[in-house]
Amino acid sequence: MKRLRKTYGCPVELSLDFVGGKWKTVILAWLKEAPHRYNELRARLPDISDKVLTERLKDLEMLGLITKAQAPGQPGVQLYLLTERGESLRPVLDALYAWGADMAHELKVSVGAPRPRQRRRYRQEEPEPA
Repeated sequence: MKRLRKTYGCPVELSLDFVGGKWKTVILAWLKEAPHRYNELRARLPDISDKVLTERLKDLEMLGLITKAQAPGQPGVQLYLLTERGESLRPVLDALYAWGADMAHELKVSVGAPRPRQRRRYRQEEPEPA
């Protein structure tokens, strides 16, 4: 995670530096709905690699926006959830959601359930006939 600067020219600049980037905001939006296990987030974000998801989750933890907690009644199961600081982003995330929904309608773009993640299957090449 990059370090935050000591001085910003505008509060929006700080906000975007703090939670900027596509994936951090999308992760926060899903966690706003409910706590999720890693694999649940993975399924909701099919276009992100495991490496990037892990990095963004660590970034969000270091920023104090999310935390990991033991799932109630499920030993060994970790959930990611918003912290109090993360919850303070709820109105911002709600506004982004509403704006995106309006734009999707206006631009005639489909927004819906994520596509299932495609697993690449590599088949072993068969030797060419001699």
